[in-house]
Amino acid sequence: MPELPEVEALKDFLTEHLVGHEIVRVLPVAISVLKTYEPPLSALEGHEVTAVRRYGKFLDLETADGPHFVTHLARAGWLHWKDRLPDGPPRPGKGPLALRVALETGAGFDLTEAGTQKRLAVYVVGDPQEVPGVARLGPDPLADDFDEGRLAELLAGERRQLKGALRDQSLIAGVGNAYSDEILHAAKMSPFKLAASLSEEETRRLYAALRDTLTEAVERSRGVAAGRLKAEKKSGLRVHGRTGEPCPVCGDTIREVSFSDSSLQYCPTCQTGGKPLADRRMSRLLK
Repeated sequence: MPELPEVEALKDFLTEHLVGHEIVRVLPVAISVLKTYEPPLSALEGHEVTAVRRYGKFLDLETADGPHFVTHLARAGWLHWKDRLPDGPPRPGKGPLALRVALETGAGFDLTEAGTQKRLAVYVVGDPQEVPGVARLGPDPLADDFDEGRLAELLAGERRQLKGALRDQSLIAGVGNAYSDEILHAAKMSPFKLAASLSEEETRRLYAALRDTLTEAVERSRGVAAGRLKAEKKSGLRVHGRTGEPCPVCGDTIREVSFSDSSLQYCPTCQTGGKPLADRRMSRLLK
């Protein structure tokens, strides 16, 4: 799933390639991608893109005197830029193509989604805050006013485990499964540690890991072409998706806890005092 760093890089890429250009056609291929119907997709046509913004994992294309095009790429969605779009309208079918946006230059982008779980979402709205997922977002962890004190306030009273708290978009915007693993590894904390139990020193360590991990990932992604961002993300991950590999910090074997629809990775030596976590939902440290 694209998370804050990749969506930030897409925002920068689209700012360079879209702003100042006119949307001449928006072609839906998979109707399931559309989450709003008024105004229609055609309301975007004939309007110039004036800005591209990021809200958590949402991308927002603002148009001059027209609506906003807001999209969430979900788990398996992606944006593919094309300097020259194919001639003729795309054909509906069983392929991954969900929607195409064409500019007056002949360039544009496709939104695609792999797999059978269709969660890619597109909204056409007068204001991004009309999108429920945007309206409920917590603070952006890379915002200038997001300091250690703000993190402490957010975690105070949180009876959830750190892994779940970090992934909650209404608590902190933009962090998903992969970067929550990376942040907790950098902070040397168990994913199952209760968020409200952090000491002042632990909060300071988690804050530093959160900011540093995301900032470094954004810098790695900056300037990378849209089509190569997924590979760039994977190459920069130290523990997530690396079950069975040696930890780059201590050399211990990276382990995994699997859930019904996801998994987490961690290093026992770095994060759990050398003790493996039971591989089941709501597990505790093994005695």
